[in-house]
Amino acid sequence: MRLSEELRARTKQFASRVIHFYVTLPKNRPEVQVLGRQLLRSGTSVAAHAREASRARSSAEFCSKLDGLLQEADESQLWLELLKEDCAITGIETDQLVTEASELMAIFVTIVQKTRSKSWKAETRKI
Repeated sequence: MRLSEELRARTKQFASRVIHFYVTLPKNRPEVQVLGRQLLRSGTSVAAHAREASRARSSAEFCSKLDGLLQEADESQLWLELLKEDCAITGIETDQLVTEASELMAIFVTIVQKTRSKSWKAETRKI
């Protein structure tokens, strides 16, 4: 199994945007810095999981890596929502990152579902 170069690039771009967003966060607010570090960790992990999935040796491993990606994307969205709603970190970049996290989750949920469906069908044919 392998992800397209387009999807790998898109997850890397998401990670890059998270890094640049983190750099712009106010340094004098500890709660913002804590949430920002959490976002930095989870947002960059999305791209790392995409790369790991591309090296998967089986459909099960591929789906497992993408499950990790989905967890990190969902977590990234949480930190962004908390920054926006509870810390008043608003703006177009915040909204765009929330949207991109949602879109990535939708894409990868579909990929995992299709991969698992194909694997299940292949297994039942063997029986």
